Amino acid sequence: MSVLCVENHHTATLNNCDVDRAHGMTFNQPLGGNDMPRFAGPATMMRLPSHDTAEGLDACFLGIPLDIGTSNRSGTRFGPRQIRAESCLLRPYGMGNGQAPFDRLQVADIGDLAINTFNLKKSCQIITEGLGIVLECGAIPLILGGDHTLTYPVLRAVAAKYGSVGLIHVDAHADTSDAMFGEKVAHGTPFRRAVDEKLIDPKRTIQIGLRGTGYATGDFDWGRRQGFQVVPAEECWHQSLKPLMDDFRSRVGTRDPVYLSFDIDGLDPAFAPGTGTVEIGGLTSIQALEIIRGCRGLNLVGGDLVEVSPPYDPSGNTALTAANLLFEMLCVLPPQTTAGIDA
Repeated sequence: MSVLCVENHHTATLNNCDVDRAHGMTFNQPLGGNDMPRFAGPATMMRLPSHDTAEGLDACFLGIPLDIGTSNRSGTRFGPRQIRAESCLLRPYGMGNGQAPFDRLQVADIGDLAINTFNLKKSCQIITEGLGIVLECGAIPLILGGDHTLTYPVLRAVAAKYGSVGLIHVDAHADTSDAMFGEKVAHGTPFRRAVDEKLIDPKRTIQIGLRGTGYATGDFDWGRRQGFQVVPAEECWHQSLKPLMDDFRSRVGTRDPVYLSFDIDGLDPAFAPGTGTVEIGGLTSIQALEIIRGCRGLNLVGGDLVEVSPPYDPSGNTALTAANLLFEMLCVLPPQTTAGIDA
């Protein structure tokens, strides 16, 4: 597998795992701030143990440090590292969602895919092959991006295992352009390619938060014509998105596989300025939590958090928000049996 794993850490081992005595299982735990200062310890997501592969895991965090598919401000290649750095502030229990994912899922950070910095086409191949191996292990991947191009090759791997999947896509942009500067693969084209290759089921696809200026009045209509449910940001202003997610969940059901792709620029730049293509009038961080928590009960088979660009994130708040949203994704994953326990 083309994975460059983050540094292995064996210190504080007794504090970094927990035993489910009823089943005799040992579950990885984030390293706590009372065991090691938050500015020290492993440079992994939530300071979890690092693994060389996804074998034996129910879910894994995987970085894809890609930004050669961007059209404006680059820097998302540094996204995975910064998200991991800010994730040291997270704790293992979700006080608001009532979830304790590390008590029921075996989770680790398996490092970064070694993409080809000089070749986007080869990088896409590396991503598809790498995710294929993760999925063969039975683990659900949660991906730290990286620009949004990566979702296309990820979906190729996901569809190879599950067939066409449902899609929840949070973004300021539709990302359904046919080409950018004549190129069919870039961060503005992944969902056009996904439809072309039948990687996603348009009738089980929702796009939330689209907004901003465009090149024509019908820029968001291509997805509608395919069968997408398109929810512009203006329809989300000043209201809870819980009813929207309740409706989507009831339509999609709990059996068919669904993938979640969350572009951080779906949030208003007041909450997430550190990204490459900002648009005003976006979602709030509270609405982001409602969307992800609204996925609970769906058969989520993977997710990504993309377009965090640390050079435009001087406070670190964008990466911290991203880390929190990835934790929320972990909390809504369905029960798994890979680690030998059915939650």
